Amino acid sequence: MKIIITGSLGNISKPLSINLISEGHQVTVVSSNKDKADEITNLGGIPAIGSVTDERFLTDVFTGADVVYLMVPNDFSTNDLRGHIKQIGEHYANAVKAAGVKKVVLLSSIGAHLPKGTGPIAGLYDVEQTFAKLENIDILILRPAYFYNNLYGNIDMIKHAGIIGANYGADQAIIMVDPKDIAAVAASKIQEGFSGKSIVYIASDRRLLKEVAEQIGKAIGKPELPWIAFDDTQAFEGMVGAGLPAEIAKNYEEMGTAIRSGVLWEDFDLNNNAPIGKIKLEDFAKQFALAYNA
Repeated sequence: MKIIITGSLGNISKPLSINLISEGHQVTVVSSNKDKADEITNLGGIPAIGSVTDERFLTDVFTGADVVYLMVPNDFSTNDLRGHIKQIGEHYANAVKAAGVKKVVLLSSIGAHLPKGTGPIAGLYDVEQTFAKLENIDILILRPAYFYNNLYGNIDMIKHAGIIGANYGADQAIIMVDPKDIAAVAASKIQEGFSGKSIVYIASDRRLLKEVAEQIGKAIGKPELPWIAFDDTQAFEGMVGAGLPAEIAKNYEEMGTAIRSGVLWEDFDLNNNAPIGKIKLEDFAKQFALAYNA
């Protein structure tokens, strides 16, 4: 198959591309960074260098594809994160229609069933709604859980304050996922084939936040590492103090309130989903330790 992968060589797109290339598919990887072209070629892929805001570029790349995998890249420079996410989704949808693409895998998020109150995830709700309007296209929506990788943002806090935490508490559950597990599911679904409009949740583990602190603490040699709950103001100010722009910090604070209330997982639980990924918290903790000690 001829498959287009957006997301450059990111945490999901790179292992997804490697998987599909190894199975003999023709994989084109879209990247805005021309310096990635050689690496994409060395993996056996075809680089397509351009911006996801350029619909003509996207249309040219998508034309003739059997499947297109779409993800919205982060932009921490935007003053309207939800608007940015929605706009990229619209660019993708317009290019899909113009190119005559018939099968789309759309990376969304757990919690994207909610129209508001979820920070950046609300933008992915908008993207899902945009694609729901498309006709005569098979769309597989992937809704992964909270990325393990987000926990890397706590490294400085652990080193300088001896704690880990957010604006949700130690006795609350969190559903997490490893990007490699997302890539594995996406590759499998693409090769199996799919039809109509469907949603697949992807999770690797479900644990209490105090267990997250415990396993990370053990891995880095700090077995007493506590999970501390901050109020929303403390969380926002802490993120801004760590260098995040206010718009991004505001969105992540709001996502934290959705985690705290549990609404982020309600549709996941309602449909009796369970973690299916292979990479558990203990596995990730070892990777966290490597980054912590680097």
